[in-house]
Amino acid sequence: MGQSDFAPYFYDNGAGSSNGNLALFSISEDTSVGTHVYTLNGSDPEGEPVTFGMTFDKGSRDYFSVEPKSGNMTLIQTLDREVQDEIVAFVTITDGRNKDAASGSSIYRVQAIDRDLGSGGSVTYYLQSTPSTKFTIDGHSGVLRIRAGESLDYELSRTHFVTVVAKDGGGKYHGKYQVMTSTAIITINVLDTQDSPPLFVGTPYFGYVYEVSVPGSEIFTVFAKDGDQNNPNAMHYSILSGSDGFFIINSSSGCISLTSFPVQLKNELYELKVGPDGFSDYSITTVTIRVVDLNNHPPTFYGENGQQNRFELTMYEHPPEGEILRGLKITVNDSDQGANAKFRLLLVGPSRVLRVVPQTVLNEAQVTIIVENSSAIDYEKYQFLTFKLLAVEIDTPERFSATADIVIDLLDTNDNIPKFSSEFYIARIPENSPGGSNVVSVTATDPDSGLWGEVKYSIYGSGADLFLIHPTSGIIYTQPWASLDAEVKSKYNFYVKAEDTEGKYNLAEVFVTVLDQNDHPPEFNQNFLERTMIIGAPVKIEAVDEDAEEPNNLIEYSIMKADPDNIFDINTSTGEIKLKPYIRSMEIVQNITKQKDCRWSVVVQARDRGSPSFSTTAVVKIHITEAVSRPMAAFLMQSRDNPMKALGLTVSIITVIVLVTVMISTIMYFRNTKSNRITPARRIIRRRPKEQRSWTFRPRFGQSDQSFGKFFIDDDSSDNHNTNNSSPRAKPPAPSAPVLPPPPPVHSRPSERLRSVPTVSGSLASRNTSRSSNKDGSGISSALVSELKMRIEQKINEANQGYYY
Repeated sequence: MGQSDFAPYFYDNGAGSSNGNLALFSISEDTSVGTHVYTLNGSDPEGEPVTFGMTFDKGSRDYFSVEPKSGNMTLIQTLDREVQDEIVAFVTITDGRNKDAASGSSIYRVQAIDRDLGSGGSVTYYLQSTPSTKFTIDGHSGVLRIRAGESLDYELSRTHFVTVVAKDGGGKYHGKYQVMTSTAIITINVLDTQDSPPLFVGTPYFGYVYEVSVPGSEIFTVFAKDGDQNNPNAMHYSILSGSDGFFIINSSSGCISLTSFPVQLKNELYELKVGPDGFSDYSITTVTIRVVDLNNHPPTFYGENGQQNRFELTMYEHPPEGEILRGLKITVNDSDQGANAKFRLLLVGPSRVLRVVPQTVLNEAQVTIIVENSSAIDYEKYQFLTFKLLAVEIDTPERFSATADIVIDLLDTNDNIPKFSSEFYIARIPENSPGGSNVVSVTATDPDSGLWGEVKYSIYGSGADLFLIHPTSGIIYTQPWASLDAEVKSKYNFYVKAEDTEGKYNLAEVFVTVLDQNDHPPEFNQNFLERTMIIGAPVKIEAVDEDAEEPNNLIEYSIMKADPDNIFDINTSTGEIKLKPYIRSMEIVQNITKQKDCRWSVVVQARDRGSPSFSTTAVVKIHITEAVSRPMAAFLMQSRDNPMKALGLTVSIITVIVLVTVMISTIMYFRNTKSNRITPARRIIRRRPKEQRSWTFRPRFGQSDQSFGKFFIDDDSSDNHNTNNSSPRAKPPAPSAPVLPPPPPVHSRPSERLRSVPTVSGSLASRNTSRSSNKDGSGISSALVSELKMRIEQKINEANQGYYY
């Protein structure tokens, strides 16, 4: 019956516990580094000892460390809640077993607690599936197992991450049905087991027996390593076959040695089967041992034209790594046989720049030089490289060797970009500096040779308008017309570009600060100021300094002179002037001065704190008065110092009155317009005004028409009727024409203008008449006037009756 194997688990002691599974653990940010803050606690169902671990997300800081055996967790980094208020850590617990986990075997048991009752408290589990998951979980028990048909392989993957989702049975909450879930990430560490065979390194193996060898000579050493790298077993070697009793192997070191003299060897070639003890056949390797003659020829290098000990090559810098230097045609040869012709090739020179292949040669080989480190083949560091190629016999007593010089001349390429001496430059220049003033000098170098190493400078950016740069020296200066003013703009920044002839460039940023100079004195609005001071309250004067920075624009106030003296104090920072503390009433003021209006003068100086310092003065006339209880009077008193304030208030009042008047007029206009409309409720019948009539009066007593003039009545009644019918009104009395005086006996001439006689409702016009020779003209005129009066009154009455119902 197999032994059960269940995964270890953490104790869940709740959020407030100091030991358990670290769920919802809280810690104060002022906890000292090195403090023991928590203890991981758990056990294994089989009673195996457990080991604890902790990991953090990639890229995050490790705030805690865990002692693997005790589970004690210690703070190792300072905490700052304002920077990070939550730390996510992954804790692991493993038992001490080291065996293969078969498909379907239990790994871990997940447990989630839901404190609800009924279906809302039932918990089921499932995994957030991934295409390559090797695990499955029991939905009810939470036991995590290896999926059927899957297996864990330490050599392929040492760690697996599984996301487990716990889901309750659902229920109503606030009248809505909802299902709640929670997730947890399980880290599964795979432990290595002895499931991989040993592997021999450096195969195939070749060994040699020389004619001068003696019993005990080392022929070759084999080396194998265990395929299980985490817990490898020690290797023990043995010769399985092929030695014929002439060779033995050291079981620990793998060294194969000769047991007899070479003359006793029956074969020229031996193939030994060597393998580690206790492993299958596929862990066996073959060692080929050849018996060779005496060593009487040293290695020799040959070129295209025969024996040669110096080889030269010209190439560009930074060739690709792995590239073969095909310009070198080198062959090495040893005319001996067997082990006497075996030698090693070494390349001596700058370390790990080039490597030679092959490193071990038997008889003859074509020498290949391969680039190993491209960055080291740098023209800016070395214009040429020198190496020595050595061929040294390996196992011969004579150790014959040969040497050849390899000289590589390098050609430059444009492989570098200009580099500034600093990523940014900070410059300061006083304001008002003349145009063309130097600001800062930038320097960039390009280590390439020739034209590739020449650097040209330029500047660009929104802040570069006022500056120029010399294209070769890198000196930045102001434009000839530029005028720098710290009060207008004090900070400039732009980019400077260093570029070689092929367009490779680099950038640096330049920050220019315009230093403020004390070039503005303080200024008052006026040199003569008037203020009204209420006893107990200060008055304030203010000067302005247009300099940009402190202390040039900081102003100090002082009283230079006062009349009378020793009456006022001034705040040096704010400019507030106030009476001395002992002056509390107008009686004290009257005692000090003989003037009735109490107007005192003060000369105030405003001085800045720059170097050199500038100052200005103003004369302040101060009228002293007491507080006024009436608001209007108080306002007028205060407005004495600020007449614009009173003027502004007056203009505001007038504007309000005008607006109110316009609004009332507009309302009345629309109201009258509306009332003049004819509404269906009341019909107003108007008679059509009669056309103008002209009457010709003839004499009663048979006089001729030529002796009388014609009179015309202009009916203006149509222009005088009332059109406002919005409300009923009493009918006015009919107007009556005034009594006309008799016309003067004036004879009109044909050239005279028409004259009109004004009446109440019309005018009377007379035409030019011819002179009458009748002597009785005056009597006829009186009759005509009487008849005309009667006709006019009748006309007026008829016209007035047409205006009313």
